Amino acid sequence: MKRLKLGTSGLEASDIALGCMGLGQLPVSKAEMVIRNAMDLGVNFFDHADIYAAGASESVFAEALGMTPAVRENMIIQTKAGIRKGYYDFSKEHLMRSANDSLKRLKTDYIDIFMLHRPDMLMEPEEVAEAFHELKTSGKVRHFGVSNHNPMQIELLKKHVGQDLIVNQLQLSVLHTGMMDAGVQVNTRHENSVNRDGSVLDYSRLHDMTVQAWSPFRYGQFEGFFLDNKNMPEINAKLQEIADRYGLSKSAIAVAWILRHPARIQAVVGTMTPERLTAISQASGLELTRQEWYEIYRAAGNDLP
Repeated sequence: MKRLKLGTSGLEASDIALGCMGLGQLPVSKAEMVIRNAMDLGVNFFDHADIYAAGASESVFAEALGMTPAVRENMIIQTKAGIRKGYYDFSKEHLMRSANDSLKRLKTDYIDIFMLHRPDMLMEPEEVAEAFHELKTSGKVRHFGVSNHNPMQIELLKKHVGQDLIVNQLQLSVLHTGMMDAGVQVNTRHENSVNRDGSVLDYSRLHDMTVQAWSPFRYGQFEGFFLDNKNMPEINAKLQEIADRYGLSKSAIAVAWILRHPARIQAVVGTMTPERLTAISQASGLELTRQEWYEIYRAAGNDLP
């Protein structure tokens, strides 16, 4: 599987990551099959959060692997904090507690990337900076990032935080292209010309932040999945046409569409089915042509000016 460098960190990660949100719902034996299959495919990056199955996903992950230092050194582990029941919390106390609890559940001495999950409107960046400093100097966290943040929120953090923010995890799929739409609709009155995210994709490229695409098979925010959706015949027909051309699955083409972007985006795939991940993994290394990329974009219902 292809590797990409994450931000300014020097970390070399698989361009397809396994999102572990669903892992906590599996028996340990099934979870081990999922993780081992991913590693056999070349996936070395595993995405967690403290809220995934209320922490059980991290615990099951470690138990399934029989976590040891030898196992640990062959993978990159990322986890997120800041979402609590009914509110968000970037206080130093919560971030420190969350990181320490994740370390215990994951049975590891360090987290490769510790992320702020969703923006906390009551954030005091000085507290975040203190938490990050203590986690970094203690060796508990090696790198930091954010999730679902816009450029100005990142700039505010950077004013106080001494560490590079190397990644920003954002929703992106063929049917969720807001971070791209405004760029192509510049100087028009098209609905999609409205810049809703502060040009976060261009900002990420300018500042050497890796974008991680979550929910690569969803449309809208949480409405559902577009693959094999009978109400979305055009995009499914186009994906099938190109999939047949390469002898791959539609899901692989949907991920290849994300990976084709020159921002070198990392796709976070949450399937807990080894066979499906095997099929999706074939997206790595496939470079769609420019014409194919735009055909898919248009088949998803996007107009070009």
